[in-house]
Amino acid sequence: MNLEPTFPYDEKELKRLWIHGFEDDKEDSYIDFINVYLNILEPKFEELESVGIKRDDISVWRIYGYNQQCSMEFSPTEMKRLAENGITLCIDCFEQ
Repeated sequence: MNLEPTFPYDEKELKRLWIHGFEDDKEDSYIDFINVYLNILEPKFEELESVGIKRDDISVWRIYGYNQQCSMEFSPTEMKRLAENGITLCIDCFEQ
């Protein structure tokens, strides 16, 4: 596990940022990103908490560029799994 921030952080505000991401530029492909990230995070919660990272410090982001229409759906199972782990889902859509 990488315990160093991916980007430099402001020591005055103690903001730290770790990123694990992937890019998909195929229009018709599907990546189950919520379960991918939770599969990574769930076994590491104890280790993360030991270095001061609480579950409510963690968010999963979906950044989505679109042409003409932006549509997404999430299954109840995915949403329940996020909620049970106290993880926030953030979505950022932008027109390309």
